[in-house]
Amino acid sequence: MARVLHRSAVYLAGLQKRLELPACEGANYPDAYLEFLRTVVYLRTFGISEETVRDLWILEKKLMMLLHVDTATKSRTWFLDACGRKTNRKQRLLLSNFDLGIPLNAREIQTGLDFSDRLPELFEGEAMGEDALRVLDDCLQLEKMMLRDVREELAQVRDATKWAAHLPK
Repeated sequence: MARVLHRSAVYLAGLQKRLELPACEGANYPDAYLEFLRTVVYLRTFGISEETVRDLWILEKKLMMLLHVDTATKSRTWFLDACGRKTNRKQRLLLSNFDLGIPLNAREIQTGLDFSDRLPELFEGEAMGEDALRVLDDCLQLEKMMLRDVREELAQVRDATKWAAHLPK
């Protein structure tokens, strides 16, 4: 992973720890895991702070848990498994790449969806202070800010790439 992402193994191990990602043995990381880290590295390249990335990551995982995506699969990396998929880009969250099934700007979501086989909770999530629409709105606000910052930095990164091509080897 370090070679592919052009980052040190120490940096990536720290990133895994700070984002609370499970470590896999040896090089047995799913492709989706690599795609997630690639997205994070790209965002960092565009000047998005690690703290902002972490904040969005926490919100996305919380939203997926409110939708019970966490129990729909037995995968240890259930929150990363959609990373790298190219279809329905406008319906997918930025970091997890989870497909919500509706365009993200639709402003509605079926909060009663349950992707799991587990027993129902005693109280609805909303009654316990959790609201999938609120969490989705928080995700979209943070994502909007991040994408605005990426767009603003894009010209600078392109210019820097052209400049770097002329540096002595």
